[in-house]
Amino acid sequence: MPRWLKITLGVVAGLIALLLLNALVVSNATKDASVRDDGAQLVDTSNGTLQVLDQGNRQGRPIVLIHCYTCSMHWWDELAPLLDRDHRVVRVDLLGHGGSDKPSAGYSMDDQASAVAEALAKLGVVDATVVGHSLGGSVATALAAQSPRLASRIVILDQAPEDRSEHESLAQRLGYWPIVGPGIDRLMRVAPKSLVRDQYDQAFAPGYNMSSGFENPDQPVDDLRAMTYTAFDDTVDEEKGFVDDRPLDQRLAAIHVPLLVIFGTEDQIYDAQDAVNRYQGVPGAQTHLIPGAGHSPNVEKPDLVAPLILSFATPSAPAASKKRKRARE
Repeated sequence: MPRWLKITLGVVAGLIALLLLNALVVSNATKDASVRDDGAQLVDTSNGTLQVLDQGNRQGRPIVLIHCYTCSMHWWDELAPLLDRDHRVVRVDLLGHGGSDKPSAGYSMDDQASAVAEALAKLGVVDATVVGHSLGGSVATALAAQSPRLASRIVILDQAPEDRSEHESLAQRLGYWPIVGPGIDRLMRVAPKSLVRDQYDQAFAPGYNMSSGFENPDQPVDDLRAMTYTAFDDTVDEEKGFVDDRPLDQRLAAIHVPLLVIFGTEDQIYDAQDAVNRYQGVPGAQTHLIPGAGHSPNVEKPDLVAPLILSFATPSAPAASKKRKRARE
């Protein structure tokens, strides 16, 4: 065997060994919860400890904000202040994200919803409008199914009923492959932040200046790097399994909770109009398209999203009266 071939084979074998070792280490990694953000607190639940930020008017109707995949409560930084004058606004970091626990398992939508429900119960939150962005929309749906007394109104931001309309590149799919995915995860932790930031282009409208939506321009990068690979990989698998088992529009139609759906017209992940059309099949659903916004209108166009949520979270007196009457019957 030629010397150059022996060297090449040795290098390849070494790289494979390193990838296997990295996959083993990364797949078993966990992280404990910690207070990562000013004013936040840790709330213990049966599924893990969550970081929660509880702000606003404690006498007002509660609004609960649940973030997207690979995100954190900071994705509400521009929207939350527009809601909290007359409302109690509670932001939650999901398991595997932000300052919450990153366990070795337990990332199903039902597990996430149970943890959120338990945390909110400990905070005395009931009859809340629960706003879920992308992944958060699936968790909000599971939460309403488990605890309709807690999640009495649901707002979906840019989460399609199912994932078949999702536009996912080959590079993104590689991130979930065995062996390869953990290797890419390791690279993302040491790569220049500008390179990692580029991976979030699809989360916004084409040409959107991401740094304008966050006080910390590297917030998306920091949120991704806060995750373990297990949380990164399992969360997306569990969410896809949840909507494949039963699409969100069907689940919400069966729950019978008031529903508001908001999509950015420039969403690069889902077909906004197709998704809105699907949700219009849910009895009583309200739908809105935000012009010029991409997949994250809560970051890109908070001034347009806030009035829609506020109007929905404060039902008119006649409607509220009818709801109380039905509850008594």
